[in-house]
Amino acid sequence: MDETTQELWAQKTRFHRKDLHTPEAFYERAGIWAEFGRVVCISVGYFKLDGDSKTFRVTTFKGEEPQLLEQFKDLLEKHFGLVKHMLCAHNGKEFDFPYIARRMIINGISLPYHLNLFGKKPWEVNHLDTKDLWKFGDYKNYTSLKLLANVLGIASPKEDIDGSMVRDVFYKDKDLDRIACYCELDVITTAQVFLRLRNESLLEETEIKRIDN
Repeated sequence: MDETTQELWAQKTRFHRKDLHTPEAFYERAGIWAEFGRVVCISVGYFKLDGDSKTFRVTTFKGEEPQLLEQFKDLLEKHFGLVKHMLCAHNGKEFDFPYIARRMIINGISLPYHLNLFGKKPWEVNHLDTKDLWKFGDYKNYTSLKLLANVLGIASPKEDIDGSMVRDVFYKDKDLDRIACYCELDVITTAQVFLRLRNESLLEETEIKRIDN
């Protein structure tokens, strides 16, 4: 980074670093801030209902950031752009949705309807967050997706990596497919948690369909 950006990084992270780390020693955390990170893949899933049966379709956009953001936007606008459609994620309101929206703006991409919150009232924002649903109004509580799945009796997927390993897998191992697989498992787990919160039957393996882009 140039000197100006380095100083802005130091200012941005001062509260989080406190006196324990120098700005340089904190670089490995840069990915969680949209101003300094970037999107390398987005995994999405959606339910398809056919009478009494349902399937859950999962797909991933990966590669160059501008291209995958455009592909994600295209999916939302062509297939899920109506008011009745809702975006759902675990901690999506505080991380996933604003992060993607910020990266779209940075890349000069206009926001799709469900990420464009300008002028919308809170009840007009169609975002669901399984973390918030589990809080039941308790704003002091934070429960990770893995812990929530465990207490709800949802079998933990056989993850190859976890979130703390993504940086090294991307920059050192250069294995984007491993990251995509990890993201897809998170999407499936979020869907299972959503079903349990609605007291509905969980997805069977045969009901999960992976779609290649």
